[in-house]
Amino acid sequence: MRSAVIFLALACGVLSGPVEDEATQEFVTGNHKFTAAIYKEIIKKEKGNIIVSPLSAETVLALTNEGARGETSREFVTGLSLPSSNEKIQKAFKTFLPKLKRSEDDLKLLSANKIYVGKDVKLVDSFRDIATTIYDSGVDNVNFAENVQAAQTINGWVEDNTNDKIKNLIAPDSISDDTKMVLVNALYFSGKWVSRFEDYETTKKKFYKSKADTVDVDTMHQVEYLNYYENPALKAKFLELPYQGADITMVIVLPDEIEGLGALEQNIEQVLEPQPFTKERVDVDLPKFTIETEIKFVPILKSLGIQRIFSDSADLSGLSSTHKDLYVSDVIQKAFINVTETGTEAAAATAVGIALLSAPILGSGGYIFRADHPFIYYIRENRSGGLLFVGRYNQN
Repeated sequence: MRSAVIFLALACGVLSGPVEDEATQEFVTGNHKFTAAIYKEIIKKEKGNIIVSPLSAETVLALTNEGARGETSREFVTGLSLPSSNEKIQKAFKTFLPKLKRSEDDLKLLSANKIYVGKDVKLVDSFRDIATTIYDSGVDNVNFAENVQAAQTINGWVEDNTNDKIKNLIAPDSISDDTKMVLVNALYFSGKWVSRFEDYETTKKKFYKSKADTVDVDTMHQVEYLNYYENPALKAKFLELPYQGADITMVIVLPDEIEGLGALEQNIEQVLEPQPFTKERVDVDLPKFTIETEIKFVPILKSLGIQRIFSDSADLSGLSSTHKDLYVSDVIQKAFINVTETGTEAAAATAVGIALLSAPILGSGGYIFRADHPFIYYIRENRSGGLLFVGRYNQN
C-alpha cells in the first residue's frame, strides 16, 4: 500500500560564476517556459481574475525531485523545464533562493521552505543535506494521525511566512496517518511604487469587461516618466511600474482592443519576454484590485507530462530511508495580490499532496495608457529575469 505525503509551496528566484551563469540562464529560460505553460493550462478552465506563482510550485517540486529517481525524475525535469542536470539545478537554487530574502523599509521579499516529517519517517541523509544546504529548508516532526493539529501547525507556518495572507492551505481531512511528509515553500512580497498614485486622484471609472458590458471600478491615476513600449506584433502596450528598494517591477500588458485579451493570451510566451522599453511620459489609469485564487495543480502537471508521481509507478525512493512507496496525491496553490496607490502586496502557497488599441500621443510628447479593459500583469526580478507572479485582471 502506498504511503501519503503532501508538499506545499510559495514563489521566487536567481544565480553567478561560469557554470552557475549557464545554470542561471537555463533556470530563467525554464522559469519563463513553465510560467507560460501553467498560464495556458489555467485559462482553459478559469474565466475570471487570476493570480498564480508558477515559481512557487517550481521550487517545491524541484525540492521533491531531489528525492525522485529514474523516469519519475526525468518527467519532473522536462515538465518543470528545469536545468539539464542535478548539478545545475542545485547551483541555480543555491544562488537563487537567498536573493528572495529582502527586508527593507519599502520592500519585503521572503521565500522560505519547510519539511514536515511524520514521527515514523526517517529522511535519506543526502536528501536532508540537499534540503537544508541548497533549499535552506527547516525540518520538523509532526504527528499526522492527529490531522487537525498537524494542519494547524502547517497552516500556522504558512500564515507566519506570508504576513497572514495565505490561510488554511491544508484542510485537516487532506492528511491522515498515511501522510508521511509535507514539504512547504512560502513566498511573500510587499513593495512600494517608486512613483506612487495619489489617493485624491483615484475615482470611479468605467471598466469594459466587453464592448457591451461595463462596470464602475476604483481607478488610480498618475502622469509619470515610465518604461513603455507598444508591440505591433502582439497588438498590445507594455507598461513597467518599478518598486522602491530593489530591481523588481510589475509589467502591465494591455491589448489594443477591448476584447483582445484572448488573442494576447494565446501568445503568452511572447508576452513574458523582455520588451525594448524606452522611458516615456505616460498618462496612466490603472484599477485598484485584490485577487485571491486557489489552483489545483495535479491536472495541470499531468498535462505537462508529469504523471508518474501521481501513480503506483512513482519512484520517490530518495526521500525516505524508511518509506520507499511514496506518491503524490495532490498539489494545491493559494495565491493573493493587492494592488493599491502605494504599491503591491502578494503571496502564494502551493501544496502537493502525495498519497500519497494604439495609444494617442499627448501634446506634451507622452502617451495614454488606459487600463480600462482586461489585461495581463506579472511581477519580475529584473536582475535575473525570473518571474515571481503572473495573472489576469478582467473583472469577471
